[in-house]
Amino acid sequence: MTLTAPLAFVLIAAGLWSVIAWLPFLRRVLKDPQARDANGAPTRFMTTNLMMITTAMIFGIATAVIGVRALAG
Repeated sequence: MTLTAPLAFVLIAAGLWSVIAWLPFLRRVLKDPQARDANGAPTRFMTTNLMMITTAMIFGIATAVIGVRALAG
């Protein structure tokens, strides 16, 4: 299956948007007082959010890579 250039650009834009949109949320989670306990160890709040953000960013990067590869031919 081949993708047209406009569809490839949509994939690239969607992938970049996903990465760009999750970065501020990651910064907020890392600064949040709920992210660490009294000893400085990560809490479930931090772990859960990091897993969610990581998964979303991996899918975003994969989407952008698929778009770039489709555009390259």
